[in-house]
Amino acid sequence: MLATNDREASPVLRFHPATFLFAARALRDMGDGFVAVLLPIYLLALGFTPLEVGVIATASLLGSALLTICVGFLGVRRDHRQLLLAGASLMIATGVAFAVVHDYALLLVIAFAGTINPSAGSVSVFVPLEHAVLTREVTERERTTLQPRGRIRRSQWRTRCSLPDLLAPVGFDRLGGIRVMFILYALLGLLGGLLYARIPRRPVPDATATAALGPSRHIVFKLAALFSLDAFAGGFVVQSLLALWLFERFGLSLAEAGVFFFWSGVLLAFSFPVAAWLSRRIGLINTMVFTHIPSSVALMLAAVAPTLPSHWPFCLSGRHCRRWTYRRARPM
Repeated sequence: MLATNDREASPVLRFHPATFLFAARALRDMGDGFVAVLLPIYLLALGFTPLEVGVIATASLLGSALLTICVGFLGVRRDHRQLLLAGASLMIATGVAFAVVHDYALLLVIAFAGTINPSAGSVSVFVPLEHAVLTREVTERERTTLQPRGRIRRSQWRTRCSLPDLLAPVGFDRLGGIRVMFILYALLGLLGGLLYARIPRRPVPDATATAALGPSRHIVFKLAALFSLDAFAGGFVVQSLLALWLFERFGLSLAEAGVFFFWSGVLLAFSFPVAAWLSRRIGLINTMVFTHIPSSVALMLAAVAPTLPSHWPFCLSGRHCRRWTYRRARPM
């Protein structure tokens, strides 16, 4: 019987647990990539105003922050694998709910309680859990260099935001095509959950044990305050709101927006290895700090650029220099 169980487990054990984690994250990033662009178009097509679209995006960010805090408390007492499976179930429910619900108040509740991510980066409840599992499963040296995985694939799926227009020949209008994309988002959550289920269970640490931060506690709190300030500022230029602004100011189509965010994602993906290389030479903190001033200046210039061609260089350099230095060079 023992030999039989070993043979049954061997196909799973041939893969490193981090492989399943990155595969699930890549699938989730695919969904986040096209939903962040389609969300404002979908809400505008339902008849909501840009202000109401902004409120829903804000609610989703606020809900993600509160869920992340809750996960921080639960993660000490629960198996991370179970929490990831719960998050995948919530992603499935969110995609289906957005596809079938049209009432603004209900959409606001779903955005707050669900996993819709209006940002271009991973800010959902999955992130702290994945970081905890990754820290447990890989060595310290590998953590920064492993971060770029899946980003090229995410950037490719940003081009799929034009799929609703391509579904017109088969009988779907734009609104129906976007609903199909939300169903696809739910299916990606299902596939991600199947991959999370392959991550092995680990013993839950003793919740009464002494905190592991020790003398690093004050440094961690200072970094958390710094990242919170950065996240607050970044919340004004999340991808959904940027897409809404591009649609309203420059009249971009879905296809043009897909191309823009595709190249945006490609540049971002290739910048991650640069961040890892630079952080090994000048340090993680210096990498974050000394690139932030030019990125902030570029974002201010992007806001006043009169034409789309003049806006793109400032927007791309400002947003991505800010993101890869803070989110990929920072210590985990």
